[in-house]
Amino acid sequence: MTALHGDAFQVVVPLPNSGRSTLSNSLNDYVSLMDLRFLGGAREVGRSAILVNDTLLLDFGLLADNPLQRPVETPDPDAVVVSHGHLDHVGAIPALLSGKNRPPIHWTPPTSELALTLARDTLKLHGGTLQCPFTETDVKRVTEVSRTHGYGEPFEAAGHRVTFFNAGHIPGSAHVLVDDGDTRLLYTGDFHTDDQRLVAGTTARPDADVVICESTYSDVEHEDRETVESRFAESVKTTLWEGGTVIVPAFAIGRTQEMMLICDAHDIPCYVDGMGTQVTEMFRRHPEFLRDPEALRRAKSHARFVTGRDGQRKRITEQKAAIITTSGMLSGGPAMSYIPEIRSNPVNKITMTGYQVAGTPGRELLETGSAEIDGRVMPVAAQVEGYDFSAHADRSGLLSFLDSYRDATVLVNHGDRCEQFAEDLSADGYDASAPAIGDVWRG
Repeated sequence: MTALHGDAFQVVVPLPNSGRSTLSNSLNDYVSLMDLRFLGGAREVGRSAILVNDTLLLDFGLLADNPLQRPVETPDPDAVVVSHGHLDHVGAIPALLSGKNRPPIHWTPPTSELALTLARDTLKLHGGTLQCPFTETDVKRVTEVSRTHGYGEPFEAAGHRVTFFNAGHIPGSAHVLVDDGDTRLLYTGDFHTDDQRLVAGTTARPDADVVICESTYSDVEHEDRETVESRFAESVKTTLWEGGTVIVPAFAIGRTQEMMLICDAHDIPCYVDGMGTQVTEMFRRHPEFLRDPEALRRAKSHARFVTGRDGQRKRITEQKAAIITTSGMLSGGPAMSYIPEIRSNPVNKITMTGYQVAGTPGRELLETGSAEIDGRVMPVAAQVEGYDFSAHADRSGLLSFLDSYRDATVLVNHGDRCEQFAEDLSADGYDASAPAIGDVWRG
């Protein structure tokens, strides 16, 4: 088994019931081999897209760069299966419906709703520009072809038997098991092995011959979650006691709700602003995908949701409270209204709650103490802190998960250090590699 680069056709084909291999120079010399084409998300974080057997597409996301980047090819699949509702996995889905083909799109109910929410937000930000890969008409078509499934409910897609398993990343996130009758492929999507307040960690380990495994934090060990949470709560309470305000930039999907739950558990007064308010309401409509629906109900009652009308945001910055708001990397959203109001007072605080991509205002703020807000570089006298509330498995979590797949072929993707992690796995006895963008794997 090997990866093909570009248009090369040299394939190593395992002989049945044999440890030997034979070399084939013709694609017609073998049958029943699974074909995986990596159109995005390989050796990078963003625009995930994998085409299986030329008929089944797994994810079709965007890379939130400037300009937005989509997968390197827009295929014409017979069906689409989506792992979860983050922009880098669903962001370009409507673009698949711009032609005559209308492939069914399979996902969990929360992922379906999140995809539409993100698509409308992309239209609002980039609609009518070359950056936006789809139109409003394409977005409307998504609802016509949507097919929703729960965990553990097998369904047919493009001639494959597909099953979703809880991935423990965000509500509705799924490991995707694909069976073509000869090979069982497990596409992990993004996953976490530890419990969060919002969702329980993954415990699913379905049998598989091939595993496409994310590797976002393959070289990182997360600090104990309870320790991080306690440190965050103590820091916020100290600032509020001193008369300050705390801005908590957070991703709308998953992180905002996690921070709401933490604030409720530690009795921290908080406001919630941005797309996270809409997503919170949506998650509450799908309690079966939450770890503790009642806890989220309490957290919503504890928080005060912001409408943004009549100067409300300016008045809120004068309150002794935490303000949970998008965007998580300070690249837009209501955070652009709050930061200028609180930045000059050293009693105030900004607590970053997620990974900050290089080049974003959030990363710049952590590294330099200033950030570009609305086109102006602003020095920030307020305290700036970073906390690791990641919803991804760390290196120990990844290795623990993969320990169940020592006899499988492991293809490492969705990470900045995919090749190194694949080499580490190979040194530990795994059959592991890290395909690049445009590569085809057959085996």
